[in-house]
Amino acid sequence: MNLKLYMNNILEKIVEQKQKEVAERKSLYPVKLLEQSIFFSSPTVSLKKYVQRKDKSGIIAEIKRKSPSKGIINPHVSIERISIGYMQAGASAISVLTDKEFFGGSNEDLMVARKFNYCPILRKDFTIDEYQIIEAKSIGADAILLIAAILQPEKIKELSAFAHSLGLEVLLEVHSSEELHPHLFPEVDLIGVNNRDLKSFRVSIEVSKRLAELIPKEAVKVSESGISLPETIVELRKYGYQGFLMGENFMKHSRPEVAAKEFILKLNAL
Repeated sequence: MNLKLYMNNILEKIVEQKQKEVAERKSLYPVKLLEQSIFFSSPTVSLKKYVQRKDKSGIIAEIKRKSPSKGIINPHVSIERISIGYMQAGASAISVLTDKEFFGGSNEDLMVARKFNYCPILRKDFTIDEYQIIEAKSIGADAILLIAAILQPEKIKELSAFAHSLGLEVLLEVHSSEELHPHLFPEVDLIGVNNRDLKSFRVSIEVSKRLAELIPKEAVKVSESGISLPETIVELRKYGYQGFLMGENFMKHSRPEVAAKEFILKLNAL
């Protein structure tokens, strides 16, 4: 199969697969069962507040085994060691990929990270249904990701309101100016700009710079993908970004937590 053609259709494939998964999980793990989880009644930690903390780096460090564009990134993942190491390194929060089919993650990964950390944990997945939000709360997540490219504005408002009713925060990911709907700003907690073009899969920090002026100053802005140098974070801060989602840059190393520590030490020295 032509890789570029496959990548251009990847979001459609993921959403189709996710719809099947959600239907299956609803029958296997009813909502009443999820609500019995020890995490369901536990208070959440604010991702929004943590990325704004002056004593932290603003980095949301991600645990990711593989991706559709890169294939296997790191098959030898210790969630316990990496998640603890990320926090000791000075990350503001942890992001855990829970999609299995395309990213090699699982709900269990997030539950392990929750067991060993008190920081905010973002559940990185393709959320299309309220059931997944209940599921996120039941496995110990503090925040969920909503992707503007796969959801209509009204659906984003619906899912955001439901997440808030469970005490979860929402990171809305956008890729272009067309996905920035002004009436969504009050509905979500953080706006994430993904620097990766979903059609060509090219990555450019210029995307974050270009969209920054279209996002209200009061919104908490997060730049995602393509950050590999501490100097890039310093530059993006000038555009009002406070959060920086980084995964591949750390995960491609045999010890991602060590890579994160070295990166943050360099960042703090600038």
